Amino acid sequence: MEQYRTYLSEEKHASANTLSSYLRDLYQMQAYLQEHHPGDLRKVKQSTINEYVLWMSARGKSAATVTRSLASIKSFYGYLQMNGLVAANPAKGVTAVKVERKFPEILTSKEVELFLDQPQCIDAKGYRDHAMLELLYATGIRVSELIALNVSDVSLSASFIRCESKGKERIIPLYATAVKALSDYMKEIRPQLIAEAEEQALFVNMNGERMSRQGFWKIVKHYQEMAQISKDITPHTLRHSFAVHLLENGADLRSIQEMLGHADISSTQIYTHVVKKQLKDVYQKAHPRA
Repeated sequence: MEQYRTYLSEEKHASANTLSSYLRDLYQMQAYLQEHHPGDLRKVKQSTINEYVLWMSARGKSAATVTRSLASIKSFYGYLQMNGLVAANPAKGVTAVKVERKFPEILTSKEVELFLDQPQCIDAKGYRDHAMLELLYATGIRVSELIALNVSDVSLSASFIRCESKGKERIIPLYATAVKALSDYMKEIRPQLIAEAEEQALFVNMNGERMSRQGFWKIVKHYQEMAQISKDITPHTLRHSFAVHLLENGADLRSIQEMLGHADISSTQIYTHVVKKQLKDVYQKAHPRA
């Protein structure tokens, strides 16, 4: 298990959340095996994995949880097989209950405009929040990537940011409004906020230290309430909206994939399904014979 942890962290460059999720699933399976089928993890049979999947479902685990857990188990045994520790992957061929696919929440262009208009540029907090939200929608980056940005990752003159995630770097362009918001914040506001002159973080809290995920989450929720938008807005909602709006306006999937930092094009293709679903909904509501 510890070797697998090292493999995920150092070779696969898995995020802390992914690492925690995979290992939690595996330790839960291990606890089940110790109680029902004690023995060596390397000698587990496919029938036992099948039994475990059914056991999870019987205990009220959601289809999504069971599917994720099974994916973790398959990955673990794939690693053991790759290293010659098992002859075959016992989880291969095991299927979980089919998960009903939920499409991500998307804001309309008007809702995005309303949301981004909420921070008032009348004080340091307003300028900072305006810059963060504009940048998030301009680039579609993850919240973890946003708070990890340093000043050196921004080029105002060339209108782009450099973002690094999972050991890979990507360059994402910025529209003029985002450049203006960033410029105002970086030149006028950030110098007032930072606690130490050596601080590298692009976005800092009111104590002058790097912004946290929790801190940014509260900011998003605050402006959702101010905008009185009924949809549940999270930092990821702006990422999803960024992708769908680009697709609706003619951007190709490969370009969107590169900007989002998806390793696999299949992760980006969900946005084509979202656009198709929206078109179908419009058709059903608007066509006189629908």
